[in-house]
Amino acid sequence: MAQGRHRPTLRDIADETGLSTAAVSYALRGLQVTEETQARVREAAKRLGYEADPIARALASGRTETIGVLCGSLADGWQQQVAAALGRGLLGAGRNPVTVDAGNDPEREITLAKRMVDQRADALIVLPVDPNAPHWAEIADRTVLVAVGDGLPGAPAAAEVVFDNDTGVSHGLRMLAAAGHTRVTLLTPTDRATPDRPAEQIVQRLAPELGLAAVVRSCPHDLDRAAAVVRELLEAPAPPTAFLCLADSIAFGVYLAVRELGLSVPQDVSVVGYDNLPAGRLLTPPLSSYRWPIDALVAAVVEHAVEAIDSKKPPVARRTVLTPEPMPRGSVAPPRA
Repeated sequence: MAQGRHRPTLRDIADETGLSTAAVSYALRGLQVTEETQARVREAAKRLGYEADPIARALASGRTETIGVLCGSLADGWQQQVAAALGRGLLGAGRNPVTVDAGNDPEREITLAKRMVDQRADALIVLPVDPNAPHWAEIADRTVLVAVGDGLPGAPAAAEVVFDNDTGVSHGLRMLAAAGHTRVTLLTPTDRATPDRPAEQIVQRLAPELGLAAVVRSCPHDLDRAAAVVRELLEAPAPPTAFLCLADSIAFGVYLAVRELGLSVPQDVSVVGYDNLPAGRLLTPPLSSYRWPIDALVAAVVEHAVEAIDSKKPPVARRTVLTPEPMPRGSVAPPRA
């Protein structure tokens, strides 16, 4: 703006239209005045080049229109996909998304969550690294909190959107057992079992029934470190003949390790992913995985967050459970004799 140039104000619009500044303010927000008055005020505002001051508006309303999206780890391709979809959904709802990455570090997660609240975010959407951490109760007291992937047992979240992992993990184990595998390793990105991610409990319950010698092993998302974990497992005595990976990013590491060891998928090692990332279809053979309804996830999260912000009432916990759709492809076959 050129020095000395006058920035149009509500008073200028009031003088132009013959209304009070209060009436102009209501008209610009679509409140308490007729549609004809709203149209007249907006036309005058456009003609004068009026732009609302976001700082003044935030001070007046007590809201910043900003919603934080705190991801557990953006090294996970699925979380990247969800964060991008949430960003589009929040923008469509007239909110400003700010996405940050905890890097799978609980301490960093605490720091980022508190920083977002200190910066007056109207709500925080979190894909938690540690859902049992005590700081979530404090966060829920200070802003609207929506959890994705895991419920927050110690915090009154406005909403929880979680996944039917019992169905997904059970289906994957049954599919591998039906193909004839008996040595199966489940690779999970976290070593923290939670009520909504009970992989270890599912394996303990189903393995005897299916005749599986199944184990659970934590594994990072990023390609090279995931491949290193898998190489160690495949070079051990009596290695697994199949992997069920609770992230496609981890399954990509299985493909890399198998290739580096001179083996092949699925002739030597079968692989099942969990996120149906587009890149999985480019592998040879394409990766068997599970499709989760991301559109339904985004719709539920955005609706609950915006409703909790706008209602200015204490949140009533709402829980949405999403079910996976199996996407079988060419990465599963019977083990070698």
